[in-house]
Amino acid sequence: MSFWQYLKDRWLIIIGWLLFVVLTIFLMWLTPSLYVDWSIIGYLALLEGFLLLIFLGGYYLARRHWWRRLQMTEEAEDVLQEFFDDGQNNEEILVENYINHLLVEHQQTMQDLVEKQQDQKDYIDSWVHEIKVPLAAAGLILRSIEDDISDEKYLLLEDEIAQIDEYVEQVLYYARLDTFSKDYLIQEYSLKEIVQPVVRSQVNHFIQKNLKLEILGEDYQVLTDAKWLSYIFRQLLSNAIKYTPVNGEVQILMENTPDGIQLSVKDNGIGIPSEDVKRIFDKGFTGENGRRSEQHSTGLGLYLAYNLAEKLNVKLSVQSTVGQGTTMTLAFPKLRYYQEER
Repeated sequence: MSFWQYLKDRWLIIIGWLLFVVLTIFLMWLTPSLYVDWSIIGYLALLEGFLLLIFLGGYYLARRHWWRRLQMTEEAEDVLQEFFDDGQNNEEILVENYINHLLVEHQQTMQDLVEKQQDQKDYIDSWVHEIKVPLAAAGLILRSIEDDISDEKYLLLEDEIAQIDEYVEQVLYYARLDTFSKDYLIQEYSLKEIVQPVVRSQVNHFIQKNLKLEILGEDYQVLTDAKWLSYIFRQLLSNAIKYTPVNGEVQILMENTPDGIQLSVKDNGIGIPSEDVKRIFDKGFTGENGRRSEQHSTGLGLYLAYNLAEKLNVKLSVQSTVGQGTTMTLAFPKLRYYQEER
């Protein structure tokens, strides 16, 4: 707090001082035996003003350290961790006790929230692993009765089980998004070794919609985490299948560009409206396409894919034209080795 700001806050004291000076002059004027000399009155006002300035200045100097401490704490990044314990008078101690009490209450509340959030994550992790057992059992039972039901019903049930499993995986990855740093292993992987198992898991969807699939480009090595990248790629491929009409085409391209390796999923589907393109990675955003009842969009798939890609230092971008299709691209940073010629 500057001295000028301090004086502005003490305007009542200054007004009181002016009233006191005026009252003194008035009493001197009312006294018949006292000759009023305006020079004396001027000296008296000057002396009283000097004493007032000394009083206000001394008070300002005495409290300046405490105010500066408040200002420094306000600008600090860990402001909610700073307690006050250097009050010099009853007023400062009262303010410090109030602030410290608020800090303790805040820390306790945050600790309770963190514990509840951790309990919730632990429960979700446990639930996901437990629900996978009956899902796997349902898949085995479905295969055991494959000859007893029609192919159409078999494929329909298989798709529904796969959809449930995908949503369960989405819940797990969403719960682990904040704790990503504890569950990843960065290594050098072959792109095709990551892409091919995901493609195989979506074969039934390609067959049912009679989609043409092309995998173009050579295999490349990228520095990433295979599990998380597989999930990201599955989301992109699933969206391409979902929004591509029957007899459409999906292409998977692997390219080596000057900026690094790129993995793209391109379709000739319905495309994304231009007003939705900038928001498709927002949490819960479904857009015009996702609001169609037959698509059952949750608005979480691309949100998770984008955030997980960012944590892997992979850039996820989109290009789309309504009625022509969409291209989702994962751009990996270029690998450079020690003493490699640039």
